[in-house]
Amino acid sequence: MDDGGSGRPAGSLVGRAGDVAVLTAFLDRAAGHGAALVLTGEPGVGKSALLDVAAQAAGTSGVRVLSAAGAEFEAEVGFAALNQLLVPVLGELTSLSDLHRSALATSLGYRAGPTADRLVVSTAALTLLREVATGRPVLVVVDDLPWLDRASAGVLGFVARRLSGARIGLLAASRSGDGDFLPLAGLPEHEVRPLGDRAAEELVTSRYPTMAPRVRRRVVTAAQGNPLALLELPAALTGRQRVALEALPSVLPLSRHLQALFADRMGTLPPATRRLLLLAALDGTGDLRVLGAASRDEDWLDGLAPAEEARLLRVDAETQRLSLRHPLIGSAAVELATSGERRRAHAALAEVLVDQPDRRAWHLAEAAVGPDGPAADLLDEAADRALRKGDGVRAVTALLRAADLSPSGPDRARRLARAAYVGAHAAGELRRVPDLLLQARRADPDGGGSLQTAMAASYHLSTGDGDVDGAHVALVRAIESALLGPVGVGDLDEALHGLLVICHSSGRPEPWQALESAAARLGHRLGLALSVARSTFGAPAHATAADLRQLDRVIAGIDAEEDPAQIVRTGLAASYVDRLDGCRQALWRVVGSGREGGAVACAVDALVVLCQDAYGAGRWEEARRTAEEAVELGEALGYRLPSLSGTCCLALLAAAEGRHETARTLAGQVVSWAGPRGVRALEHSAYRARALAALAEGDFEEAYRQAAAISPPGVVAPHVPVAPWVTLDLVEAAVRTGRRQEAEAHVAAMRGLEVFRLCPRLVLLAAGSAALTAPDDGAAACFEEAMATPGADRHPFESARVQLAYGEHLRRVRATGAARLHLAGALEAFTRLGARPWAVRAEHELRATGVSRSPVARAAPVELTPQEHEISMLAAAGLTNKQIGVQLYLSPRTVSAHLYRVFPKLGISSRAALRDALARVPQEVGGRGAG
Repeated sequence: MDDGGSGRPAGSLVGRAGDVAVLTAFLDRAAGHGAALVLTGEPGVGKSALLDVAAQAAGTSGVRVLSAAGAEFEAEVGFAALNQLLVPVLGELTSLSDLHRSALATSLGYRAGPTADRLVVSTAALTLLREVATGRPVLVVVDDLPWLDRASAGVLGFVARRLSGARIGLLAASRSGDGDFLPLAGLPEHEVRPLGDRAAEELVTSRYPTMAPRVRRRVVTAAQGNPLALLELPAALTGRQRVALEALPSVLPLSRHLQALFADRMGTLPPATRRLLLLAALDGTGDLRVLGAASRDEDWLDGLAPAEEARLLRVDAETQRLSLRHPLIGSAAVELATSGERRRAHAALAEVLVDQPDRRAWHLAEAAVGPDGPAADLLDEAADRALRKGDGVRAVTALLRAADLSPSGPDRARRLARAAYVGAHAAGELRRVPDLLLQARRADPDGGGSLQTAMAASYHLSTGDGDVDGAHVALVRAIESALLGPVGVGDLDEALHGLLVICHSSGRPEPWQALESAAARLGHRLGLALSVARSTFGAPAHATAADLRQLDRVIAGIDAEEDPAQIVRTGLAASYVDRLDGCRQALWRVVGSGREGGAVACAVDALVVLCQDAYGAGRWEEARRTAEEAVELGEALGYRLPSLSGTCCLALLAAAEGRHETARTLAGQVVSWAGPRGVRALEHSAYRARALAALAEGDFEEAYRQAAAISPPGVVAPHVPVAPWVTLDLVEAAVRTGRRQEAEAHVAAMRGLEVFRLCPRLVLLAAGSAALTAPDDGAAACFEEAMATPGADRHPFESARVQLAYGEHLRRVRATGAARLHLAGALEAFTRLGARPWAVRAEHELRATGVSRSPVARAAPVELTPQEHEISMLAAAGLTNKQIGVQLYLSPRTVSAHLYRVFPKLGISSRAALRDALARVPQEVGGRGAG
C-alpha cells in the first residue's frame, strides 16, 4: 500500500488480487478527477468484502468515506438511503444555497414542508458532495443497490453521472441479474467472479485448519467458489463430520445465512416444481430418467419450466441430464421441504434405484419411520461394500443407521458392536468403543459374549490400553464359542487376524497355542493371507520357502486391493521377510487415504511398517518423517501400541546416528509403558535400539546384555519378531566381550534356519555374523561371501557394518591395501547415512592404515555455528557447563543443548574427544552460519 497520494486497498482477501488491483486503479481515478464503478456478482461472492477493503484503504489515505446500504424493509421509505449517506456531513449544509439547503432538509426529514422536486434534491446532493470534496477527496460506498429506495437510487444515479473533475468516487455493489436497475444502468461495471479451486481451498483451510481434506474438497465442490458458502457450509456440519469421523449427508445442510441467500428465489415456485427440485437434489446424479421415473407424472418435464425460467437449473435434452446452476440450490430445496416431503421423495427414489443397492439402501433408510428390518439388512450389506472400498467412516455410519432401524435387540447389539470394531480398526474411533459396546449391552443384555463384541473390546484393550493378556482372553473365548456355532468364515478370519496381532505383540510363545488350535479346526477354510501371516509375521525366523511362495501370491494382488485393512495385513506379513518392495505403493495409498480422513487407523499401522522399511533401506530421513507422523497420528487418536512402534523406530535411528541420550530416552519411554503390560514385542524393539546405541558407544558388554534379552545366544526365538534382525548385534557384542562360544552357537542357530538362506537382508546378517566368528585364515572368505550377497546394497547400514568389520580384520592381518579399500567404502556409506559413530570408527581404522585424512572427510566439512564453536573450545579446555555459561551469559542447560548438537556433528560421543575432534575442524568453520 502506498500511504501517500491516492488510497490503495489495504488488507488481504484470499484470491482477490485481481479485484483489488481494479479497486486500486479506481480509487486513483476517483481521488484525481472523479469516477464511478459498480461491482456485480452472485450473492455471497464477496462484493461487500471488497467494498470494505476499498473503504478502509481510502479512509487510511485521508479520503472522506460516506456509506449506505440498501435494506429490504426500507425500500418503500423515500430517501432512506440518502439519509444514511449524508448524515455525517449535514453540518456542511450551511454552505449551500437556501434552495438546496431547504430541499435536502425536507427530503431527509429534518424539516417539515413539501418534498422538493427530484431534480432539485439531486442537484443539492451533488453540490453538497462537491463542497465536502473541496477539502479532501470523497468516496461514496453503496451496498445492496437493488434494495435501495427508488428516490435515493435516482439521486445516486444522477450524482454518479456528474462526477467528472469532482474528486468524488462512487463505488456500489449489485447482484448479477439485477442489471435492470435503471438508476445506475450504464455505469462502468466490474464482475466479481467466484474463487478458483486453489483460493477456495486456502480460504476454507484458513478458517477450518483441522478439517479433513476430503471434507474440504466436498465443501469446495459444493460452494463453487462462493466465499460465503465456503465459510458457512462447514459451520452447518457437526465437529465429527468436519474431521471425517462421521459421513457427510448426501446433500450438505445450509446455515441460516445460506438458507436466506439461496432459498429466497425458490419461494415463488409452484409446489410441483419444488418437488422436482427436491427429487433432483436427493438423487444427486442429474439423470433425467431417474427423475422422470421417481416423479410418477407424465408431464413432469413441464414442471421444471418455472425453475428454468428462474435460472435455477439447466436441462440438456441430448444428454438427458439436469444440472443445478449452483449445488446449494439443491441444499436449499432440501431445507425448504418438510420432513414428510423428504421421506416421500426418498421412498420414490428407492423404488426406482432397484439396480443400485447402496443408493437404494440409503434412500430406504431416510424414508423409514421407526424400525425397518429390510432397510437395516440392506445397510448392513452397504457397510460391507464400503469397507471393501476402504471407506470405514461410511461403513460405520451405515452400521449405526442400521442399528437404529433394527427391530430386534440382538440385531441392534450386533450392529453396534460391529460399528465399534470397524470404527476402531479402520476409522480411527478407538475412544468411541466403550460407549458403543455399552449401548450394545443395553440392547441385548444376554449377548455380551458375541464375536463382534469381543473383537471390538480386544482391539480397544490391546491397541489403546496395551492390555494384550486381557485382550487375548476375551478374544479366544469368543472365537472358541464361535467355532461351535454357525458364524461365517469371514468373521472368524477377521477375529483370527486380530488374535494374530495380539499374539505378535505379546512376544511370547504361549499365546500362540490358541491361534494354532483355532486354525487347525478351520483347516482349509482358513484364508490364505492369515495362513501365511502366521508364519512370516508370527514367527519370521522359522519361515520356509513354501511360506514365502504363498506370501508372494498374496502380494501379487495387493495393488488391486481396495480394503486398507487387507493391504496393511499383507504389509505386516511381508515386513520381516524382505518382501515389502511389492507392498510399498499400496501401503502409501493407505497412508494417503488416512491423511484425507479415510481409514486413519490403518494409516497409522501402514506408517509404522513403512518407517521400518525406510530404516532398513537406508532412507533415514524418510524413516524419521514417517515414524514421527505415525507417533503424532497414533497419539492423537489414542492408538498407543502402534504409536510406540513408531517411537521404537525413532530410537533406532537415534542410536544409529549417535544420538545416544535420545535413543536411551525413547527406548526408556517404550519399556516403561510396555513392560508392565506384557507387550514384549515393543520391549524387544526398545532393547534392539539400546543394543545398537551401546555398540555405537563401544560399550559391548551392555550391547550383549540388551541383545541377549531379546533372544539368548544359540536361539533365534520363533515368536520374537526382531530376533532375526539383532543377530549381527548379538554376535558382534559376544565376540567383542570374549564370548566366542556363544557367538558361534548363535551363528549355528542361524545356519539351521531356512529363512537365513532366503531373504537378502537375513542372508547378509548371517554371513556377516559367520565371518566375525571365523578363524583368521578363513575369515576373508566368509567376509567375501557376505559382501557378495545378492541385494546386499538394498540394506546399506548392515552392509557397511559388515564391510567395516572386514576392513578391521584385514588391517589386523596386515593386508593394508585391501583394508583401506573396504574401510573407505564403509566410511563413505556411514557418512552418507549420517551414522556418525560408525563413520568415526571407520575413519579411525582408516587412519591406522596410514591414511591421514579421508577424501570423504574433506568432502563433507563439519559446520559449527560461531556459538557452537566457542562453547566447544571452552568445553575442550576443561570448563564445566556452569563455568561456560557464566563466561558466555548462558544457562548451563543451554550450554548442554549446544554440546548435544555438536557431538554428532563432530562424530564423537564424549567431552574427552572434543579436543581431537576440534583439531580436525578447519579454522574457518567456526565462522559459518549464525548461532
